[in-house]
Amino acid sequence: MHFLRSVVLSLGLLSIHVAAEHPVKLNYQSDVARLRKIVINSLYSHKEIFLRELISNANDALEKLRITALTEKSVWDGTDSLNITIKAVKDEDGTNGRIVITDTGIGMSPQELSTNLGTLAKSGTSDFLSLAEGQEGAATGNLIGAFGLGFYSSFLVADRVQVASIPPKTDRNPNPVQHVFSSSADESSYEIFEDPRGNTLGRGTEITLYLKPDSLEYLETNAISGLVNKHSSFSSSFPIYLFERWTEEVADEEGLNTPEVPEPSEALNVPSTPDEDDEAIIEVASEHDEAKESVLPKVKNVTKEEWSRLNAQPPLWARDPKNISDQEYNLFYQTFFKDFSDPLAWHHFSGDSGSGVAFKAIVFLPSRLDAKFWQTLPEQKPKDVKLMVKRVFITSDLGDDSLPKWASWVKVVVDAEDLPLNVSRETLQSNRFLKQLKQMIIKRMIQLFTKISEEDPEKFEKIQEVYGSIIKLGAVEDSKNQAKLTSLTRFSTNQRNKTSLDQYLENKKHGQKQIFYLAEIGKTPELLSQSVFIEKLHARGYEVLLLTDPVDEILVSNLRQWKGIPFQDVAKAGLQFGDEGLDAEEEKEQQKDLDEKFKPLLDWLKLEAKDIVRNVVLSNRLVKSPCAVVANIDGYTANVQKILSAQNSKGGREGLMGQLANAKTLEINPRSPLIVGLLRRVEDLATQEDEKNIEAEELHEVASILIDGALVRSGFEVPDSHRFFSRVDRVLRRSLGVSETAPTDESVKPAPPVDSSVPDTPVTGANDGGIPDNVWDKVSLEIEEMEEDAVSHDEL
Repeated sequence: MHFLRSVVLSLGLLSIHVAAEHPVKLNYQSDVARLRKIVINSLYSHKEIFLRELISNANDALEKLRITALTEKSVWDGTDSLNITIKAVKDEDGTNGRIVITDTGIGMSPQELSTNLGTLAKSGTSDFLSLAEGQEGAATGNLIGAFGLGFYSSFLVADRVQVASIPPKTDRNPNPVQHVFSSSADESSYEIFEDPRGNTLGRGTEITLYLKPDSLEYLETNAISGLVNKHSSFSSSFPIYLFERWTEEVADEEGLNTPEVPEPSEALNVPSTPDEDDEAIIEVASEHDEAKESVLPKVKNVTKEEWSRLNAQPPLWARDPKNISDQEYNLFYQTFFKDFSDPLAWHHFSGDSGSGVAFKAIVFLPSRLDAKFWQTLPEQKPKDVKLMVKRVFITSDLGDDSLPKWASWVKVVVDAEDLPLNVSRETLQSNRFLKQLKQMIIKRMIQLFTKISEEDPEKFEKIQEVYGSIIKLGAVEDSKNQAKLTSLTRFSTNQRNKTSLDQYLENKKHGQKQIFYLAEIGKTPELLSQSVFIEKLHARGYEVLLLTDPVDEILVSNLRQWKGIPFQDVAKAGLQFGDEGLDAEEEKEQQKDLDEKFKPLLDWLKLEAKDIVRNVVLSNRLVKSPCAVVANIDGYTANVQKILSAQNSKGGREGLMGQLANAKTLEINPRSPLIVGLLRRVEDLATQEDEKNIEAEELHEVASILIDGALVRSGFEVPDSHRFFSRVDRVLRRSLGVSETAPTDESVKPAPPVDSSVPDTPVTGANDGGIPDNVWDKVSLEIEEMEEDAVSHDEL
């Protein structure tokens, strides 16, 4: 059994020889008694741990027998099975009960009962390993014991514990006798005596827990199987069986409630006329059917019993991946992580942490994210990293060494050969392995993503669909793995659906010194590809990244460049194609002529738009559109302004942010007929002596609509939407020949006069729930408070 070695205190108990014929009562030393109370009352944080500890002890007893049998064939010849059984027994009155845990392992002599159970922190496992060290087969044994305190977790749920045990027959002890160790939670002594039942075990140990009143829940088989599945379903390589008993209703074939069915001639006394015979036949058939229906089988309650195996599934991670099918991985994932869908992919590996800890692990990528993942991202904590030590589940909480939030969704099982645990084996001590574990999991995740991207493009498309934004977020948050994660990101462009940054660089034009991108949240790539900002880029054949994911622009801003090539936001001023130095002298002269020609319009628009933009220039990015508003190099694009507005919706933040939001430039297209026409009107206006004439007012209105339209086309908000649409309304009136001053009929029916009186009786229909007023005095409501756990989802 699992009785662990001394940790802090050297506790000297009496060295005695226990008489086989008479009970021997032994007292704990005072210090030992006090420490025993601490173990029972304070060491363990969850009382359900008791079953995990006792199963671990039983596993060790079986392992010791198996290893001992390698050199002493007489202790076990392999003909009988090695197993662990659990049986819950309720008292007849239902007020109390006990749990019996039995193993067919090495067993203990009376001396060993006293040494191992009567001494705190005495590990029989540790002593056994010391003796077996170097022995063939011992190194592969799954021995869990470490501290020698597991047995005392029994008193978390039991008032009294009895341990019956008998060692196997050996040449030194050909006739072993079964003995009992008995102790209570509140006593400072224990008894060892010969079992009055005789040898009921044959070999092994039987622990009987007499449960406390507050622990009777563990008499339910569902509770026991739940604890085994949670903590110990993989801890033992030996079968664990649970005794189950239930009652079923079955048909009693010995007696049936069968009334006599009269013959037709006896049932009816009618004349034998043809017509009446026909009627009689119908009636006889009906009564006969009723008699048949009344033949009901008797039922009786039958009690059925069965030993069901709780750990039929072996630990998948301990097997060779070459011998495991995809179906087995899928089944294990669904069972272990309680997910009804198959995982997208997995990575099964083993290794050494570098700190001397060997481990085996499987990393699973779920086929979907939790629906609330993004909404609860700031509070996300990994809950599916199952850390086990020698197949015993320890924790899912790695504390400060947990995975980062962006990777908190991954599902992992890690089984370490050895880790420093606290005495209760519920939590881990601070250890270098935990810090390494986080990096190892992330490393394997990235390797898995990379392998899929290279070997299975179709599956990688599904990976991008589910985890595309996650990978980008990881590239932002994880500076150590930023380059690897960024290489796995994919973006839409104006030329293809998905591309990596490396593929983009392979497609860049001669002389191109930037990676062009355009970002706008909420738009599809198809709509974004029609933006005014990329008209000329698209027409000339340049590829532009279309960033529609909220995290895209954050990633680009964080990266700044990829493999030495900087990113260029095409929604900002200063767009350069990279081949400007190759322009012919004739083109440069043409540009100078355009600057000179449109100078009057530029100067006039600067005055008209002085409250909206800082500058007005001729554009080198527009092809069809007459104008666009771009952010200055140091300003905010429309997309960034939307993000900041959402974050600072409470307002009250002006200053620098307001200045950056106003750092915009109006670009006009000198080839647009609209702009050419506006230039002509402005030149004509300059010759007018009266600037306040109707012509000037109309021109001012056209310019305002043009500027506001450029803001909307560029993704910005207009300063005054009411004035904008009022201007549009006047333009529409003129185009339709409607007078601009023609009034709209604004007459409406006024509300009734003020009535401040309060009615004496409730207004009919004012109550809720659809109950008529005349019924309210007959209705009474009773509210009963219910425990939260008592309400099921179905009831809600």
